[in-house]
Amino acid sequence: MTALLDVSIVIINWNTRDFLLRCIECIYATKDALNLEVIVVDNASRDDSLVTLRTHFPQVLVIENDRNVGFARANNQGVRASRAPHVLLLNSDAFLTAGALQAMLDLLIREPRAALIGAQLRNTDGSFQASYTPFPNLWREFLILSGIGRAVRGYWYPSRSDDELKGPQIVDYVEGACMLVQRDVYLDIGGLDESFFMYAEEVDLCYRLARAGWQVWYQPQARVVHVGGGSSQSRRTQRELDLYRGRLRFFRRHYGEVPAHLLKLQMIGFTAIKSATHGAILRLTGGRRGRRVAPLREVVSL
Repeated sequence: MTALLDVSIVIINWNTRDFLLRCIECIYATKDALNLEVIVVDNASRDDSLVTLRTHFPQVLVIENDRNVGFARANNQGVRASRAPHVLLLNSDAFLTAGALQAMLDLLIREPRAALIGAQLRNTDGSFQASYTPFPNLWREFLILSGIGRAVRGYWYPSRSDDELKGPQIVDYVEGACMLVQRDVYLDIGGLDESFFMYAEEVDLCYRLARAGWQVWYQPQARVVHVGGGSSQSRRTQRELDLYRGRLRFFRRHYGEVPAHLLKLQMIGFTAIKSATHGAILRLTGGRRGRRVAPLREVVSL
């Protein structure tokens, strides 16, 4: 590890060429005086991501996997290859704004028990995006699955605007699109759990950090534009199943089999309702409308 580097930035890529290029452009445009390295871990992309990347940013370190090893394992590969004491785990569809990285780094250095810092995420239209959340429980999962949570978002998803925040704060967990970690703490705790293929791995990481006596902070002064679902726009049904699978794994690991079973029953019930509604809409519209939902049999088999 070299003391000359302030931050290593690890980006996972899977067929997100345009997002990836914009992401790296924003890194170099906003890094100011920070000394950093960028590491891209590619999960066997089938587009021309790597050819284009090497043409535009030959200084970037590329780790090529021969298959899609998942988000957690790829990030761990990147962190192990990093050389700075602080590592930013950044989604390819997340774009740093001026001063964001410095604000996160200052907070991480200033707070002695801070192990992980999250940023304020914004949608592409500038609106606020949920950036931090309490740890999941059955009630919150019910609100999410039922859709009721959209009506009572302030209760179960405490996302608030800048004006309502007094500054950085300790939170349960932050969204995984942009997380700055202490490298040594991250590796000591085992990094992201590789049994999570995608989704809920950041929840698990923050939960384990909290149990080990470390703090997770939210830094509202660090604004990051996040598209969301950049590598999964073309696989929405599979994305929903991955979300369910990750949530169930978290419940089983930290809460036990009974809460996990109750959560699965919720997933099955609301999937059945959505499937019936979807079928009714297709019949009424002659197959012209209706968003696909995860197949009920696959949710049952999770």
